[in-house]
Amino acid sequence: MQKYICTVCGHIYEPEIGFPDNGIAAGTEFKDLPEDWVCPKCGASKDLFKPYKK
Repeated sequence: MQKYICTVCGHIYEPEIGFPDNGIAAGTEFKDLPEDWVCPKCGASKDLFKPYKK
C-alpha cells in the first residue's frame, strides 16, 4: 500500500494503520479518504500530500 507524506509538516499517512481514533480504519487507501480529510498533525488539506518514497 502506498504511503503519503504531508508536504507541510512531514506527517506520513500509512494505509496499513489508518487513523482508528479519527474513524479511518486500517487498510484505507489514501484515495479513499474523504475529500475534506486533513492532516491530523497540522490540518493541511488532502491535496497537500504526495506519494512517499523512502
